[in-house]
Amino acid sequence: MSEIVLGVSGGVAAYKAALLVRLFTENGHGVTVVPTDAALEFVGRATWEALSGRPVQTGVFENVYEVPHVRLGQNADLVVVAPATANTVAKAAAGLADDLLTNTLLTARCPVLVAPAMHTEMWEHAATQANVSTLRERGVTVLDPAVGRLTGADTGAGRLPEPEQIYAAAVALLAGHPRDLAGRHVVVTAGGTREYLDPVRFLGNRSSGLQGVALAETALARGASVTLVAANLSVPAPAGVELVEVVSTEDLRQATLKHAASADAVVMAAAPADFRPTSFADAKIKKRPDGQAPTIELVENPDVLVEVVQQRGATASPVVVGFAAETGDANGSVLDHARAKLARKGCDLLVVNDVSEGKVFGRADSEAVILAADGSAHPVALGHKSLLAHAIWAEVATRLT
Repeated sequence: MSEIVLGVSGGVAAYKAALLVRLFTENGHGVTVVPTDAALEFVGRATWEALSGRPVQTGVFENVYEVPHVRLGQNADLVVVAPATANTVAKAAAGLADDLLTNTLLTARCPVLVAPAMHTEMWEHAATQANVSTLRERGVTVLDPAVGRLTGADTGAGRLPEPEQIYAAAVALLAGHPRDLAGRHVVVTAGGTREYLDPVRFLGNRSSGLQGVALAETALARGASVTLVAANLSVPAPAGVELVEVVSTEDLRQATLKHAASADAVVMAAAPADFRPTSFADAKIKKRPDGQAPTIELVENPDVLVEVVQQRGATASPVVVGFAAETGDANGSVLDHARAKLARKGCDLLVVNDVSEGKVFGRADSEAVILAADGSAHPVALGHKSLLAHAIWAEVATRLT
């Protein structure tokens, strides 16, 4: 069990930190919440103690015999500050220590994760940007805030990332995953495309988008700038990504080719439909009086993965990763079919999932084999999809360097 100190500073986004405590504790971590006095104006002490199962302190003169302003930082495996207001970010950058949270930040020798939340004008101010740069230069992981609704009617950059994204970044730091994608732009496709027959019906598949979302979250945690091309996700897209929503395979194709042109890596986790109807009925197709079913003529969709590989030409950038959802048959095993697909597609890596007997689709866990163009194979044991995502990014990172 890891010991986590969760610092909460005084912003309306403090309520989201309560959900973060729940994520940590439900996954076996011990959490000590250190709110500022201002944070307690938004979420009370009783809430933090009930969720963490531990007493809450705010001042350096509470339980002095335990020397909390030193011990908390010394004993922590990770310190997270969420939300971090402009004031807290400024104090941390300046090395001020006027409350228990800022004292803890000075004594911590473990990884520190800061999730800012403030109005757009405050986030974009030169002073805040300089403070963030200072913290990052010292090795602190500072997440970029999300873009969205702020307090009042305002909208813009400065929204606290969702608890799930902060949690993913925290888990990556605890696991020792490096920030090896910092400064890189990656494109991830996710979900399943739909090819409409009429305004109601479509051809589709069972892809939920869970793996693509896990790839986006873990890429953010490893420092990347992420464009997520999302086709009909059944789960929310993570905060902090550039979200491009698409419906059909042609939509996916256009968006992916556009954003891949400036990317360092492209991971094609979406499940595009292989075929589409040759025509679209403007009105719902009705049942026929004679009981005969209509004949639907199909045409093959373009192979987006192949086009991404072809678009990069002879250059080594972007690194291209494909996915293969395979089942074995009389003509070969899952890996036999996957190796043939890797050679045919021309990508750098191919992530192979055995989807027989209902495996993978819609589940939180997954196992796979990552095949490389050089002939190597890296099995990834059954586990949460984020573990597979980290394994994929580790393979990508070696090829970027």
